[in-house]
Amino acid sequence: MKTLYLIRHAKSDWSEENKADLDRGLSKRGSKDLKAMGSYLLKKKIKPDLILSSPALRATLTAKKISKKIKYDKDIKYIDKLYMPDPETILDILSDQKDKNKSIFVVNHNPALTELANILTDEYIDNITTLGIVAIKLDINKWKDIKEAKGKMDLFIYPKLLK
Repeated sequence: MKTLYLIRHAKSDWSEENKADLDRGLSKRGSKDLKAMGSYLLKKKIKPDLILSSPALRATLTAKKISKKIKYDKDIKYIDKLYMPDPETILDILSDQKDKNKSIFVVNHNPALTELANILTDEYIDNITTLGIVAIKLDINKWKDIKEAKGKMDLFIYPKLLK
């Protein structure tokens, strides 16, 4: 059994119109929501074996702040191919992960995360909002089998649910 956590980055900062997309940080609301969501994960004792993240600043900040809050003490893997990928690219990356990792956080972007959640489960999600987290339980022993897997949604949480 494997558990995949799809985490959309926190709300990004659009105050500087000329800033490159990769370099956009977090808005004040995004930073505030990160504290609440990190506390939720800590309270529920949700801690992955591995965190994979897009290299976009808003995603790296999300991954770093969540990892600090939940006391994740391993390296976060920043993967260039996770910047604005399609769902198949995420599946390819996941299928290459070590099987010792029972649970993986993927900090990423829409629309790929929502599409991937809908591919991997029979439950439909219209949109994973910023800092939304979807946990999917997969009845597989090897990550290479994820491409053929159908999982069960175990959790779908987002900041507005915590208010």
